[in-house]
Amino acid sequence: FFFSRPRVDPPLVDSMGHVKILKTAAYHQRYQVKYRRRREGKTDYLARKRLVVQDKNKYGSPKYRLVVRCTNKDVICQIMHSKIVGDVCLSAAYSHELPKYGIEVGLTNYAAAYATGLLCARRLLQKLGLDEQYEGNDDPDGEHFLVEHEDGPRPFTCVLDVGLIRTTTGAKVFGALKGAVDGGLNIPHSDKRFPGYDP
Repeated sequence: FFFSRPRVDPPLVDSMGHVKILKTAAYHQRYQVKYRRRREGKTDYLARKRLVVQDKNKYGSPKYRLVVRCTNKDVICQIMHSKIVGDVCLSAAYSHELPKYGIEVGLTNYAAAYATGLLCARRLLQKLGLDEQYEGNDDPDGEHFLVEHEDGPRPFTCVLDVGLIRTTTGAKVFGALKGAVDGGLNIPHSDKRFPGYDP
């Protein structure tokens, strides 16, 4: 019988040199994934906490937000407040509804954002029965305007929620803010971010 010698492979030469393992088993065991909407890049949870968390001595009083989002084809304005089970929408308006009111084109520009904010504010006040008491700005001329408290129920107060956009001077979210303020909502703001502001 013929016995062949076992084959011996040549030693492997690692051309990369020594590679340090950076992510060990302990790293993967301790890794914690971020919230889903953070992974999707949709929610800034630090900003959301500051907008949503209510003081404990105010108990269950809702903290209202004017949520403005601008997409490629639409401007969305919603009055929201948060609960444990999720956010609740009180009133909403969309710029694709504006053709019913005579605005046929330019449904994503600054003027459309203003009109959408105005529509959202009037809808909310009508729903709450405050539309006759707080009629808003009768002569909108671009000047600074804040609704004033009169006898009876106080004006509806909320804060602006802009999401992840950069709050530059002249941004469309501030057009929606101006529309909602002229519509009769009490939203604390200054005019430093409205278009044309020159310090």
